[in-house]
Amino acid sequence: MPNIKSAKKRVKVTAKKTLRNRMVKSAVRTSVKKFAAAVAADPATANVQLTATTSAIDKAAAKGIIHKNAANRKKARLAKQLNKAAAV
Repeated sequence: MPNIKSAKKRVKVTAKKTLRNRMVKSAVRTSVKKFAAAVAADPATANVQLTATTSAIDKAAAKGIIHKNAANRKKARLAKQLNKAAAV
């Protein structure tokens, strides 16, 4: 446990930011799972879920929770998954 006042504050701030980051990452993972379920159920209507998932990923990247390139990679893989399912 820190003794210095500024170190105590950093512990509090870090805990708060960690909680926020964990919430956003969890929301992104949940959105990706919902997208996968939508693609499996009906690829024709999965575009709506793709838009929501892409938005969640972009928000996480804008907040610095995931890297910009990682966000773009995730979005590309989701679009590729949708295109593959739509072609079948």
